[in-house]
Amino acid sequence: SPIAGSARQTPFVDPMYLQYLRSAEYPAAQLAALNDPSVGRSYLGNSYMNALELQKAYIGALLSPQKSQYGLQLGGKSGSSNHHEYFGNPAFGVGMSYPGSPLASSVIPNSPVGPGSPLRHGEMNMRFPSGMRNSTGGIMGPWHLGAGFNMDESFGSSLLEEFKSNKTKCLELSEIAGHVVEFSADQYGSRFIQQKLETATTDEKNMVYEEIMPQALALMTDVFGNYVIQKFFEHGLPAQRRELAGKLVGHVLTLSLQMYGCRVIQKAIEVVDLDQKIQMVEELDGHVMRCVRDQNGNHVIQKCIECVPEENIQFIVTTFFDQVVTLSTHPYGCRVIQRILEHCKDPETQSKVMDEILGAVSMLAQDQYGNYVVQHVLEHGKPHERSAIIMELAGKIVQMSQQKFASNVVEKCLTFGDLSERELLVNEMLGTTDENEPLQAMMKDQFANYVVQKVLETCDDQQRELILTRIKVHLNALKKYTYGKHIVARVEKLVAAGERRIAAQSLHPAA
Repeated sequence: SPIAGSARQTPFVDPMYLQYLRSAEYPAAQLAALNDPSVGRSYLGNSYMNALELQKAYIGALLSPQKSQYGLQLGGKSGSSNHHEYFGNPAFGVGMSYPGSPLASSVIPNSPVGPGSPLRHGEMNMRFPSGMRNSTGGIMGPWHLGAGFNMDESFGSSLLEEFKSNKTKCLELSEIAGHVVEFSADQYGSRFIQQKLETATTDEKNMVYEEIMPQALALMTDVFGNYVIQKFFEHGLPAQRRELAGKLVGHVLTLSLQMYGCRVIQKAIEVVDLDQKIQMVEELDGHVMRCVRDQNGNHVIQKCIECVPEENIQFIVTTFFDQVVTLSTHPYGCRVIQRILEHCKDPETQSKVMDEILGAVSMLAQDQYGNYVVQHVLEHGKPHERSAIIMELAGKIVQMSQQKFASNVVEKCLTFGDLSERELLVNEMLGTTDENEPLQAMMKDQFANYVVQKVLETCDDQQRELILTRIKVHLNALKKYTYGKHIVARVEKLVAAGERRIAAQSLHPAA
């Protein structure tokens, strides 16, 4: 009846869908009605059945032979022809891909869902009212929607909107039963669940767990949902953590390469039992270099090196042999090499990696990424490794100090070198004549002037006095240079500090 029809919430029709339908000319009658100014707003505003007809027409378009023209996928990841395994209710086309749709490109290979997955509530909330989302588990991400979507339930409550608009009300986890997935995929709802899970009772954890498990893979790759999964790895019951980790099996590589999924993998590697860590890591065998060079995957490799016993990641370590220099000059690879230096204690591994680094110190020191690896060895390496680097750079300290990246390495040499090594470097900077040409050149240089400042910070009193004396000779000339002014200010402060120290010693002479 008309009354019954108007009592229902009318399905929202995305204008982009209409644009698609118009361009595809499906079906002419319904679109003519939409475009006919004589048809009042009540056509869509009050007529539930007419809107349904429009949606049915849209599905008809999808099922037509021309669907291949638009590259539309109608099955889930498994290739099933059951359209209810898609990530929206076919009766309404929510989440269906169409040209220009944010769902048209996939995030995960072979996935029907793109960056605009209905899980991405931050974007979708602006386009779809909550009634268009299945709050009972029909929201889906990069895999496929579980069966059981109910059309009437898709017009469900606006509990999430009420929660967001009434922030003074204190909800409990038990009160969002049936809406956990919807909350998880919302910025504020996700934060609410995360906070509550930290102190949740066993019953509350069970309730949340039962709702998120069917959609766990989708939530793992969602901008907000991934945090709920991470929090469950931290605070879930042991059996729940094991079962949740089991969901990762077969998907570790895919998730590791995904922006949000990689965070879930990292958290799992931190907290799951050793046998599951080993099982997860094994899925990366044969894909190590791909992960290292990936902006997301490299973090997973780093976490494997940090949290998995060395004997279980030998396939990772050996992949890097003969590739250390190449990786050290890579924006992500340089981080991974530093983790190897920190966590791999096997003598053979240490020797192989260090030999490659020491064989290319001068080149690495000047590289925008390699310099971090050399600095790491200077700060955390063994004394003989540090000495080997300093001896390699000796003789070209002035040149290196004038180079943007290598100047940082020289500063580390001064900070972590022993007394004799510092003296060697300082003497090279002072030069062999009273004109101190190397020192003058460094004081005027935009990068090397910081090295001179580091010398003044790290040397002993005798060296400092010698350098200050030499610098004072050139003080007036320095004031003409932009970068020299930094040295002038530093020198004047050091002179003042030295005078105060001398004055204090005269008042309290040593016994």
